[in-house]
Amino acid sequence: MRSGIRNLIFDVGSVLIGYRWRDMLLSDRKMSKERAEIFGDTVLSDPMWVLFDLDELSEDEIIAKYVEKYPDFADDFRWFIANSHLMPTMRPRVWEEVHRLKKGGYRIYLLSNYSRRFFTIHTKDATFFDDLDGMMVSYMVHQVKPDPPIYEALLQKYELDPKECIFFDDRAENTKTAKELGMDILTVESEEHLLDYLRKISCDPL
Repeated sequence: MRSGIRNLIFDVGSVLIGYRWRDMLLSDRKMSKERAEIFGDTVLSDPMWVLFDLDELSEDEIIAKYVEKYPDFADDFRWFIANSHLMPTMRPRVWEEVHRLKKGGYRIYLLSNYSRRFFTIHTKDATFFDDLDGMMVSYMVHQVKPDPPIYEALLQKYELDPKECIFFDDRAENTKTAKELGMDILTVESEEHLLDYLRKISCDPL
């Protein structure tokens, strides 16, 4: 990380919280392993998911589009959306490091793709909100990563200099845009990968 970093910008999913979609399908839905993998590789990987993140259509309208496209998984998809509260897993060790960095003088921001309802459900038990200086979530501006406008909206709203920011995201296409805008980046590979990096930052005085 280059010197001069003052702002730490975090994605939420697979960064500040984890996801257990496979366990949801296998343990809670009682799907076979084969069917769960097909569901994950097709339905959950469909780019149409961006419709949830943009939050411009109603949830029922989006579900209808999925059901039309994947009729064999219609009941499974309805169940998955209705039980979205089962999906997140908490990462308190990461939150503790974020809190330590906040106390050390860094400013903390969120930049994430999420619908309003899923964001509320998935983060309801998260303590990192106590350390936030601001956030920009896709439902707020109807823009999504990796498109530049949502990054620019965060930078402009909080008057951030990209050269003083580092962005953490689990998707390379999302960190690529942040890098093109002048930020430092970390493409998060795992919870441990993120923890190791945050601990190194803690050792760097502002």
